[in-house]
Amino acid sequence: MSSGVIADPLRLYYVCPISDGAASLVLCPLEKAKKYTDKPVRIAGFGQATDVQALQERDDPTVLKSVRIAAQRAFKMAGVTPDDIDVVELHDAFEILEIAESEDIGFFEKGKGHLAVEKGTTALDGDLPINPSGGLKARGHAVGATGVAQVVELVWQLRGEAGERQVKEPKRALSCNFGGFGNNTVIHIFERGW
Repeated sequence: MSSGVIADPLRLYYVCPISDGAASLVLCPLEKAKKYTDKPVRIAGFGQATDVQALQERDDPTVLKSVRIAAQRAFKMAGVTPDDIDVVELHDAFEILEIAESEDIGFFEKGKGHLAVEKGTTALDGDLPINPSGGLKARGHAVGATGVAQVVELVWQLRGEAGERQVKEPKRALSCNFGGFGNNTVIHIFERGW
C-alpha cells in the first residue's frame, strides 16, 4: 500500500513486471494425443474479439467488450456456461484486471467481482479458483509467452499435476489472454480428454 502510485488507485506493486520467458505446447488431434499421454487435454472452445484502442472512444470504459464477446464465442463453441468452469487463468497485468475480466466473462455480476475475491471464492480452495499460478505478478509477463504459460498451467491443473497449486479435481478450465487494454482478447476453454 505504500508503493508509488502509477495511476490512481493502482500502485507499483499492483502491476506485473514485463519479463523474459518462454512456454510451449504440443498440439495434435485428440486420438493421436492418447498415443503420447494417458491424460490428454482437449480444446473445447475458443473465442477472439477486438475493441477500439482509445478508452475515450468506447461506449463504456469500464466494460471490456472484447472479453465479453470472446467469452460468449468460446462458451457457445464449447456448449458450456461460466458455471461449468472449475479453474481459470486470467491476464492480470494489473490487479484490477482479474476482477474486470471475471465480470465481463460472466463469472460475477458487473461491479461484484471484488466481493468474490473478498469472500475467497477465487482462492485456490474457493468455488472458482482464479490464477492458481499466481498470475502475471508471480510469473512475470513474458509478453509473447504469457498466453501459452496460462494454458500450460491449466493443462497441469486438469491433469492433476500442479503440485501445491492443485485445484481439487477440475474437469474444465478457461484462459483469457488480453492485449493492450482489451483491444484484442483470446479465450480458450479446455476439458479433460480422457
